Amino acid sequence: MAFEQVNAKVVRANVAQGTAVIARRGAMLGYTGAVTFRPVAGQGGGVGGFVGAALSGESNPMMATEGTGQVLYGFQGLYVTVVQLDGTGPLTCEADRLLAHDATLQTGVEFIGQGGMRAAVRGAMTGQGLFTTKVSGVGAVALLSHGGTYPIQVAGEGVSVDPQAYVGHVGNISVDLSAKVGWRDAVGRGSGEAFQLKLTGQGTVFVQASEQKF
Repeated sequence: MAFEQVNAKVVRANVAQGTAVIARRGAMLGYTGAVTFRPVAGQGGGVGGFVGAALSGESNPMMATEGTGQVLYGFQGLYVTVVQLDGTGPLTCEADRLLAHDATLQTGVEFIGQGGMRAAVRGAMTGQGLFTTKVSGVGAVALLSHGGTYPIQVAGEGVSVDPQAYVGHVGNISVDLSAKVGWRDAVGRGSGEAFQLKLTGQGTVFVQASEQKF
């Protein structure tokens, strides 16, 4: 099932038997048809899963949308980007970015501290904390951002992005924190771009048109 982009801040989902949608609670704007909503606990795999993020303390309440009809989703006037996953690589993002996704997709929470101090610093820089969310399988995901997103292809020598502009990435990509701190940065006279996220591998990274955190 795909989400239909109504405008920059609203998407429409066609819900039918066997095509449920998982969405952030409070994201339903309106619907037609015989549609029901029920809470799901945490995040971590399909309609009944969603376990890991509840343990992290950084999860967002989610709900399952079931039945037959059309549902409009949006959240706090934020921009929405629809990402289609083809199964070749997962989507990695912070839990706050998830607006809605196909219930058939598998989600899990990863402790980014497993990557060492650099991973922990990366989480602090992006506002992700110490946990990030991975979504895998074949289906559609609707992501939230400030000001919309721009996709950048990652290949060859890789891509560097501002940590606070980073929204998420799709594919087999490694992410590391790159620091270029000189004496000007130490005395507050630097460019303000002393830290970047370095992405290498194959895939796509999405950046938002803002450095505003959630």
